[in-house]
Amino acid sequence: MASSSSSSAAESEGGKVTERRGIPAAAFVEDVQTYLSQSDLDANSALAFFQERLQQYRVVEMKLLAQQRDLQAKIPDIEKCLDIVATLQAKKDIGEALLADFEMSEGIYSRARIEDTDSVCLWLGANVMLEYSCEEAITLLQKNLENAKSSLEVLVADLQFLRDQVTITQVTIARVYNWDVYQRRTRQAVAASES
Repeated sequence: MASSSSSSAAESEGGKVTERRGIPAAAFVEDVQTYLSQSDLDANSALAFFQERLQQYRVVEMKLLAQQRDLQAKIPDIEKCLDIVATLQAKKDIGEALLADFEMSEGIYSRARIEDTDSVCLWLGANVMLEYSCEEAITLLQKNLENAKSSLEVLVADLQFLRDQVTITQVTIARVYNWDVYQRRTRQAVAASES
């Protein structure tokens, strides 16, 4: 999965992706013997390295999944705010009052009549609320919605890349392990035939 954007994926001269947004790509080990001799590792060291890499992938995956859940919860909230501000604007344009029920505390509601409002207050986070005109609020909320949706797309692509790397690493672990078992059996068979 090569991207033309250098910020989302880095490529080696062979065209293979070597990382995506700081997530290193896993190399598929075609020939275990050659890999071990070039890396100057024994099978146990290579298995330990791949297991550690797999754990790192799992940690990154958990972080990305948490970010994805946050964005998936945030997008409907932004859309709801955008609808409310648009409704307020529409009611103002036709000169009609808006009747709304506000939750005062858990299970206790109060009805309000909102007439001809020129501004709304938006929570920005960290206990900060700012007053905006309806037009400014709509612009800000649309920008926030676009940013959240594009961030979610990037996260989904990152998670797919990460899952591919996990799969490659798991296959590599199995290949190295099976190669090591085969080598031990071969050595035992040779030792048994010599004695």
